[in-house]
Amino acid sequence: MSEAHLEVLVEEPSAEAALALLLPKCGIGSFSIHAFQGKLDLLRKLPGRLKGYKWLPPTHRLLVLVDRDDENCLKLKATLEQHAQGAGLVTRSTASAHADRWVVVNRIAVEELEAWFFGDWKAVRAAYPRLPATIPAQQEYRDPDAIRGGTWERFEGVLQASGYYPSGLQKKDVARRVAEHMVPLRNTSASFRCLREALEEISTGSL
Repeated sequence: MSEAHLEVLVEEPSAEAALALLLPKCGIGSFSIHAFQGKLDLLRKLPGRLKGYKWLPPTHRLLVLVDRDDENCLKLKATLEQHAQGAGLVTRSTASAHADRWVVVNRIAVEELEAWFFGDWKAVRAAYPRLPATIPAQQEYRDPDAIRGGTWERFEGVLQASGYYPSGLQKKDVARRVAEHMVPLRNTSASFRCLREALEEISTGSL
């Protein structure tokens, strides 16, 4: 049987850099990542792009990953699901447990990719040793998906307070450095765990 292959659509290069290192850690050996010029660009082009995936081989799956930002999570997920259904693709959320083979899984980073970094603080400190170990114990950072004020802005502030990136966060560089040390099973971000569960289904063939 051929190895499962994952096509991935993300909104920006930082997500591409992170997933290139995280997917193998989640058991995905064969994948292609396509980065767009931001969330609006991805959402605008998504309906047409999905139609091109209608004839994917049986061993192929498609992951669409976007940041929630300030949007309503349920409405954003519904939009992604509608685009997939409009292209004639079965999504993981709508597939029957016994009849339908899902092709597309839509996932949302809540509220941004950097929340997943807060969810694995050991990985962040491995990349940036001057950072304090106590960040996850502070009330405002205990739930990575509930951090207020813009996750990447808060992450930038924490890094700059320890002397990193004084002229501004370099998101792709940070993504690559942190993802190199991330351990998927210990991540405390709920939105990351949702992604990991779907990837485990793909990697184990339990679809």
